[in-house]
Amino acid sequence: MSWVTKTLKSTLGRKLVMALTGLFLILFLTGHVSGNLLLFKGDGGEAFNMYAKFMTTNPIVKILSYLTYISVIGHVIYSIALGQLNKSARPVGYAESKASTNSTWASRNMGVLGTIILLFLVGHMYSFWYQMHWGGIPTVVYGTEEYKDLYSVVQVAFQQTWMVALYVIAMGFLGFHLSHGFSSAFQTLGLNHVKYSPAIKAVGKFYCIVVPVLFASMPLYIYFTS
Repeated sequence: MSWVTKTLKSTLGRKLVMALTGLFLILFLTGHVSGNLLLFKGDGGEAFNMYAKFMTTNPIVKILSYLTYISVIGHVIYSIALGQLNKSARPVGYAESKASTNSTWASRNMGVLGTIILLFLVGHMYSFWYQMHWGGIPTVVYGTEEYKDLYSVVQVAFQQTWMVALYVIAMGFLGFHLSHGFSSAFQTLGLNHVKYSPAIKAVGKFYCIVVPVLFASMPLYIYFTS
């Protein structure tokens, strides 16, 4: 196991963990935003509540959920470790002189962006994930089956101006974080080729705009239609 430990402690190993966990979280975001689009269905929350129950009871989804938690924790821990390693290995004068010419604003501020997103995630999980599992939210019946009415919790939350503003701003930070992280992950994995890089960058730009915009549109839609 020593070679595994050495690899994970090396700069390359840390970057690989960051890339793999980052790409897994990108897949999670894709699935999460797709499911949440049911908020737009206009059926009083029936489809969304059924989706929410499926996501909290299906055994395969539960396994994927645990992998998501591990990925978030691993991504945070290794981002801190990698940041400290880079900071100690790079001369201050060199870092300052090269920062503006060789990197984007997002790449220079990934730590700050990541911290903001992490704080937002904690609040988001308490507002919805925690409430869904242990919050004692009201239930509704569709047919003969009872469902937790998470839709009503979402409705109440996004009728508050400050909550909607917080989500929209947070999605802006997420977009900046993804704008660097998407292409950087593929580059770390060695997929930095003249044939593929332009396509990867194009997909990354599309993704980092569309996904945050879709997420931000949900609280805005509820706020202006409720």
